Amino acid sequence: MSADPFTSPVSVLPALTPADPKRLSSFSTPVSWMVRDPERFLALMKEAGTLVEGGLHFSDNLFTFGRNNSMFDDQAFRKAWESNCVNDADRAIVWRRYILATLAHHAVQLDGDFAECGVYAGTGIKTVMDYLGGPAFPKAFWAYDTFDYNPVEGHAFEGQEVGFHDKVTARFAGYANVKLVKGLIPDTFAQAMPERLAYLHIDLNHAAAEIAVLDHLFERVVPGGVVIFDDYEWAGVYRTQKIAEDAWLDARGYRVTALPTGQGMVIKR
Repeated sequence: MSADPFTSPVSVLPALTPADPKRLSSFSTPVSWMVRDPERFLALMKEAGTLVEGGLHFSDNLFTFGRNNSMFDDQAFRKAWESNCVNDADRAIVWRRYILATLAHHAVQLDGDFAECGVYAGTGIKTVMDYLGGPAFPKAFWAYDTFDYNPVEGHAFEGQEVGFHDKVTARFAGYANVKLVKGLIPDTFAQAMPERLAYLHIDLNHAAAEIAVLDHLFERVVPGGVVIFDDYEWAGVYRTQKIAEDAWLDARGYRVTALPTGQGMVIKR
């Protein structure tokens, strides 16, 4: 069940910041992936940036221009994002995080809890929660991860060692609605699992594990609820995830909306 609604979901919706017609943000970081010659690549991208109009966004393998970069107009999001960045990757994936935040804005107005499978340091969860009320976030937010180690070969992140779970727990002090569930998916679903979900974010970097999440949680997503795959549109070692998810969802009459950020999205009906 959802956490006790000590505040109405609508009451935590951030005020819309009107965009300034005279100001257009640009954004770039040196963080990209799958680059053979980073130094030359960055030099070429810097030169390319001088050849285009404003509204540039270059980060996280995404080079685009003539865009509003709405995440920087949204002051509530900007505050939540900036206050939760703990490494260069957090800063680089700002567009991915804004997609999570705006989909959460929709989902928080539905019946059902929130869940993220593949939490790492909890930055995505905390950014969403801080965008939508912080400690007053009105839903239970289930957070599934091994925390102290990474079970996917080649994907260990900094800090994933004994004691990391304790550090993530401390980060959510005062956030009573966060439910950190430690262990390997799908075994952890036997420990605790929400009855209904409005928001499900999957970021496990492993096809079989992500299919296990769908097997256990997809039917619990309420009509209008959202499922976001962090790696769906990424190629390379992540392509097996897309292939497996396409087949699973096609069998149930769904298509994933592929996003230029590398994410994928499904709206439950």
